[in-house]
Amino acid sequence: METPAPTPAIDSRLLQLSPVDNVGVATTTLEAGETVMIHGRSVVLADRIPTGQKVAMAAIAAGEKVIKYGLPIGTATAEIHPGRYIHTHNLKSDYLPTYTRDVPY
Repeated sequence: METPAPTPAIDSRLLQLSPVDNVGVATTTLEAGETVMIHGRSVVLADRIPTGQKVAMAAIAAGEKVIKYGLPIGTATAEIHPGRYIHTHNLKSDYLPTYTRDVPY
């Protein structure tokens, strides 16, 4: 009897750049509703994730650092579940300034 091949721990369409990262990078555009494997668990994507963009590989609490390349790149501004798209709508950069206007337009 042939032994089945092991299930990949991380979907081949996701790239985790460092083992300590809590985000991965989509190597192709992933559509909302698709299922990906993240650390041995099937996760249904709630968002469309364009090629080269970040996807949560673990639960990230609001205020928690987002880790990519083994280093913090920003702070989560909201709770982020595994498989969710990470971008400016839920991440504040630790490197780029955020400009606001104090007067109405």
